[in-house]
Amino acid sequence: MYTYKRKVTYSEVACDGMADAAQIVRYFQDCSTMQSEALGMGIDYLEQHSHIWMLTGWQIRFNRRPGLSEEIVTGTWAYDFDAMYGYRNFILKGAGDETLAVANSIWVLINTHTGRPEKLTMEAVEGYGSEERYPMDYAPRRIKLPKEWEEKEPFTVKRADLDTNCHVNNARYISMALEYVEPEKNIRQIRVEYKKAALLGDRICPKINRKDGSMTVALCNESGQVFVAVELLMD
Repeated sequence: MYTYKRKVTYSEVACDGMADAAQIVRYFQDCSTMQSEALGMGIDYLEQHSHIWMLTGWQIRFNRRPGLSEEIVTGTWAYDFDAMYGYRNFILKGAGDETLAVANSIWVLINTHTGRPEKLTMEAVEGYGSEERYPMDYAPRRIKLPKEWEEKEPFTVKRADLDTNCHVNNARYISMALEYVEPEKNIRQIRVEYKKAALLGDRICPKINRKDGSMTVALCNESGQVFVAVELLMD
């Protein structure tokens, strides 16, 4: 497992003084990026090989959100690879080894010349190794979308939303979805299915479906194609 230790900073907390669900996802994605950089298989290496790792799905379970100045340890490890996909767990811990959040993620290696998935090679994955997967109830990667929706006001992708691939950052989609969650709700699980990358200037047309204890948010383009689907379980 690759880990890094830090404190929760003021710029990372919401108005309740706690890191929100999207910030915890940022801790996770930063941890995996830092591991790749430490292995010499980071952004520059991937660019030289005309590759990027694209995230296709999250399942994140939350026990407790960390607060301002709290010391946290973020960890990640790969647990499996198949023809085109890599599978990675994450864990966030607080003081006394308390588990604050855990996650499963599914990644695909994309050839930047063709824009298509590429079969994994030993060179692409050997540095990561493989450890035992975290004991949790694993949900399907695909999110079943409801038939009835409440449409919300569209908005435009800004430069601040983008990552180094010039796509909307993976965690930023989660921040967008959280805008429709009542502040008093406690999020227990988030599932995310990434379908199509949103780019600078794209119009995102959100629609939501609320049920008892859950919400589904679809972030769509103007033609109705889904960029990202987010499912939230709350109490």
